[in-house]
Amino acid sequence: MRFQGRVVIVTGAARGIGAVSAEAFAREGARLAVLDLDGAGVDATVKRLRETGADVAGFGADAAAPAEIRAVVDAVVQRWGQIDVLVNNAGGVATIRATEDITDEEWASILRSNLTTAFVCSRAVLPLMKRQRGGRIVNVASVVARGGAVRVTSHYAAAKAGIVGFTRHLALEVGPDGITVNAVAPGTTATDRVKALRTPEESRQLAQTIPVRRLGEPIEIAEAILFLASDAASFVNGATLDVNGGQVMA
Repeated sequence: MRFQGRVVIVTGAARGIGAVSAEAFAREGARLAVLDLDGAGVDATVKRLRETGADVAGFGADAAAPAEIRAVVDAVVQRWGQIDVLVNNAGGVATIRATEDITDEEWASILRSNLTTAFVCSRAVLPLMKRQRGGRIVNVASVVARGGAVRVTSHYAAAKAGIVGFTRHLALEVGPDGITVNAVAPGTTATDRVKALRTPEESRQLAQTIPVRRLGEPIEIAEAILFLASDAASFVNGATLDVNGGQVMA
């Protein structure tokens, strides 16, 4: 198993790509810390994982709140003594709307949940990873950061483009410490949240614009995340892996 004995933190793990990624890491032997603002959702993820025999801890925490994340990191280190992988998956967008209809509060909220979360969580684990002389950080960006073929919202696109830039710079900064930093840019993926943004007919029409003629599945994104977190990707650093069925070809 690729992650036997390793400690993995997954943010935004109550549902969707985060929950499926946590389940995939568990199948590969990881010890898992899963967190999300949705405490009940985290509890459900933890219950499913423990039923498979996984060693897992759950946290109802805000990934953009420094004090809360410091407490999570301290708890993880106290329990397992190490952190090998951080998956910055927290984020999302609730409503597709025109830029002139975005309020200041919504702009700040979307950037906070999609971009600030990656900064806060990465900053929290870096000192330990540097002492370990190794670690993997995998950020979840989006197809909207890679091209203009998919309309969502300008604030979400800006935040996810920020993830790509953050990934590149942090990879350059901490590569000498044995830490790799990469990103996955999913195409439109059939999570419950994404399906709620469009009618079934709109989703079918969108699928027809993708060369493989379907939306992605969460497990397909999870497998890309696991690859970048694995030893097989030890010489991959600062990359953004497009997993979008050809939706955008960068």
